[in-house]
Amino acid sequence: MSTEPNVKPPLNPHIVMLVAILLPGMGQVLNNTPLRGLMMLFFMLMLGVITFNLAAPEISMIGKFSGGIFIYTLSVMDAYYWARYRSEHFKRGA
Repeated sequence: MSTEPNVKPPLNPHIVMLVAILLPGMGQVLNNTPLRGLMMLFFMLMLGVITFNLAAPEISMIGKFSGGIFIYTLSVMDAYYWARYRSEHFKRGA
């Protein structure tokens, strides 16, 4: 029996993933890890600027921002993974 009677269930992992796709870093905030979301956003911007400045002029815009796109992809996958983990953990009642 749970000691906290009004425990709110975590959000659906698919909703968290959709929010993470639309608003980078917000998926982690919905998973109650706002510092992690802020770090993901910071590194996404930082690596985007670095790869933009280091890329040759003939490289496409996707190539120029590839560092930021890489971190963006990781942050979406991370948000979904932890939302799914929290959801499964909540279902088991642990």
